[in-house]
Amino acid sequence: MGFISWIILGLVAGALAKFLLPGRDPGGLIITTLIGIAGAFVGGWLSARFLDRPVANEFFDLATWGAAIGGSFVLLLGYRLVFGNSRD
Repeated sequence: MGFISWIILGLVAGALAKFLLPGRDPGGLIITTLIGIAGAFVGGWLSARFLDRPVANEFFDLATWGAAIGGSFVLLLGYRLVFGNSRD
């Protein structure tokens, strides 16, 4: 998968993680989107490194999507724990 594919996957994974973890984020839409992209990269790397499940070259691989959504969810949850649940 190319770099652009990972960005698209990160955008979708970030949106799904946001759906699974509703509420207002401290950084708004742009930060949430960037967290989704970072989560896709981190989730894919962790999956390949520690779970012995290399990231497939196919865009529609279920394990790749699961790793990306899981990584996005964890990063979004961590971001909320560090910076708070709502904007003032």
